[in-house]
Amino acid sequence: MTYDLLIIGGGINGCAIAREAALGGLKVLLVEKDDLAGHTSSASTKLIHGGLRYLEYYEFGLVREALRERERLLRAAPHLIEPMTFVLPMQHGGRPRWVIRAGLWLYDLLAGKSSLPRSRSLKAKDSVYIRQLKWPMKGFVYSDAWVDDARLTLHNAIDAAETGAEIAPRTELTAAIRHGDHWQAMLSDGRSVTARGLVNATGPWVAGTLDRIGVRTKNRVRLVKGSHIVVPRLYNGAQAYILQQPDGRIVFAINYLGYYTMVGTTDIPVDSPDDARIERDEVDYLCAAVNDYFSRHVGPDEVTSHWSGVRPLYDDGESDASAVTREYKLECDVDAAPVLSVFGGKITTARALAEDALAKIGPPLGIDPRPMTRNRPFPGGAIPDFDRFLDSVRERWPFLGDSRSLRMARAYGARLTEMLDGIDSEAAMGRHFGSGLTELEARWMQRREWAVTVEDALERRSKLGLLMSDEERAGFADWWMQSTEEAVA
Repeated sequence: MTYDLLIIGGGINGCAIAREAALGGLKVLLVEKDDLAGHTSSASTKLIHGGLRYLEYYEFGLVREALRERERLLRAAPHLIEPMTFVLPMQHGGRPRWVIRAGLWLYDLLAGKSSLPRSRSLKAKDSVYIRQLKWPMKGFVYSDAWVDDARLTLHNAIDAAETGAEIAPRTELTAAIRHGDHWQAMLSDGRSVTARGLVNATGPWVAGTLDRIGVRTKNRVRLVKGSHIVVPRLYNGAQAYILQQPDGRIVFAINYLGYYTMVGTTDIPVDSPDDARIERDEVDYLCAAVNDYFSRHVGPDEVTSHWSGVRPLYDDGESDASAVTREYKLECDVDAAPVLSVFGGKITTARALAEDALAKIGPPLGIDPRPMTRNRPFPGGAIPDFDRFLDSVRERWPFLGDSRSLRMARAYGARLTEMLDGIDSEAAMGRHFGSGLTELEARWMQRREWAVTVEDALERRSKLGLLMSDEERAGFADWWMQSTEEAVA
C-alpha cells in the first residue's frame, strides 16, 4: 500500500495534520503506538487561549495567532469549546497592577474583533467572584475558552478518517528506510507500507524518532513536565481563576466535571518523555497556590485525581522552563523522500500548525496545498447556537436528565442525534454503568471512536471514571472485557 503521507503520532498535532492533509486530497496513514491523545494531548490545562503570560516574553506573534485560532475554534467546535470567564486577583508582591492592565489591553488589541467580552477591572458587583477568596481583592476579569482536549484531538482524527485517512491507534512504527523518492515503513501490526513523505509528530519523542529513522537535525526539543491536581470543588460559579505565584509563575483553578476543581500547572524540566508523573513537591506547590487565595483550604490528602504531561517545547535556549517559547518549529528534510518534524506547539494553534506543515511538505511532494480547515466545523460542530441545540435535545429525549444531556451534547454535538436515533426511553440505552454512562454510549466509543481499553473510555473519551465508584468501574471493566471478546469472536 502506498500513501502520500505517513504521520507518526496521534496527538493533537498529528491528528490535525491528518485532517488537513486528507481534506486536501492526500492519501494519509496515521499511526500511534498508544491511544489517540494518550499522552500530552490529554494532560493539558484544557484551555483554548492566546496565552496572556506569553506577552511578558514578547511573544506577540504567537499570542496574535493563538487568539485568531481561538475565534476559529469557538465557531468550529461549539460543543467541545466553550467561553470561560477568568478572574485575576491581585496580591501584594505580584506583578504591578499597571503591568497587568497594560497586558490585558494588549491582549484585547491583539484579539481584534472577538466574540468574547473584553477585559475589565473587578467591581463591587462581582461578589460571586470575590466572595470565594480569602479577602476582598482587587483585580481583573477577562475571557478565554475551555476545551475537552482529548475529544478535540479525537474529532480531528474522526474528520480525517471520514475524509479518507486511515487512523491506526495501537500501531507503532518499528522501522523506516529512506529511499530516493519514498519511505518504506514497517509497522507493529506486521504491515510494510510505502509513503512518499513522512511526518514526525511524536511530541516528546520527536528527537528519538528522528534517531530511529536515521535523520539528523539541528533543532532540539525541551521537555517540560506540567502536572495538575483535582480536588473537591473549591468555589461556586462557572468562572476560573488565574493565581499569580511568588516565583512569578501562574496557576489556574478551573471547576471541573461539576463536582471538582482542577488546579495546574507546574513547569518542571525533565530528561525523558517517560517522566510524566507527579511528584509530592508539585502537589504541595499547587495546594499552596490554592491556599494563598481561597477561603477553602486543601491539603494533599484531598487530591482525588491528578495527571502529568511532558510538553515538547522548541528549545530556544532559555534557562527558565516557564520562559521557553510556546512557538512551534517545523523542520522539513528534503535530502531524499521528505520528512517533516514538529517541534513544540500547543492545542490552540494545532490547526494553524497543520496548515503550515502542509505548506512545507507539499511542494517536495509536488503538491500545491491550499488551506482546508479555516472555516470547517468539526464533526458535530455545525451548531449555530449550542444552548438552543441543548434545549432541543432535552425536549426530544427528556429521560436523559439535565446533567447527562449537557455532558453528551458537549461530547458529541450534533452527532448525538445520530447516536440517539430511535431511542425513546432510558431502558433502550442498555445497561447503565453509573454516572450516566450506558451501553449505548460505550458501544459508540468502541465502534466510532477507536476506544480499545477501559481507560480509553473512562479517562479520555468521557472522563466519567472520576465520577464512578470503584464498584461501578469494576462492573464496567467486566462488561468491556466481555464485549471486546465477543467482537473478536
